[in-house]
Amino acid sequence: RAKEIKTKLGTLLQKPDSTIDFIIPYPEKPEKPPKAQKPSPEEAVQWRDSLEKLLQNPYGLASFRSFLRSEFSEENAEFWVACEDYKKTKSPVKMAEKAKKIYEEFIQTEAPKEVNIDHFTKAVTMKNLVEPSPTSFDMAQKRIFALMEKDSLPRFVRSEFYHELIK
Repeated sequence: RAKEIKTKLGTLLQKPDSTIDFIIPYPEKPEKPPKAQKPSPEEAVQWRDSLEKLLQNPYGLASFRSFLRSEFSEENAEFWVACEDYKKTKSPVKMAEKAKKIYEEFIQTEAPKEVNIDHFTKAVTMKNLVEPSPTSFDMAQKRIFALMEKDSLPRFVRSEFYHELIK
């Protein structure tokens, strides 16, 4: 893996003009959620005041994730969804596997999709993972929910994504 990265870097350094595409990420087209589940404008209007209702609606969640992706903060919604899935896990073996995956993907320092939580929350979460239980990620999930509610939701409500839904 390291050798592969080194080779790619070497290639980039040798021919900077032709490889500019690798360096500048192009914004992805917002992915359209399936038409069948499109909420009524009245239903979508309720999302202004309830992140919970938004996240529980498959179409709303898909729209919100597209919006977050456009802002490069999709990891928050992904983490929230992973925690919801984790809480429904019955098998202790599966729970331990999922806990490890969530930790490695979202919590640990330099994780590929590291979520922005304070040191105290991270420490509590790591302590909870010694013996994984359905509540292991609750504190971190609440922090991320609050962050999305306070920060991302108001921007989403002002966005084109949302205005298309309430037309």
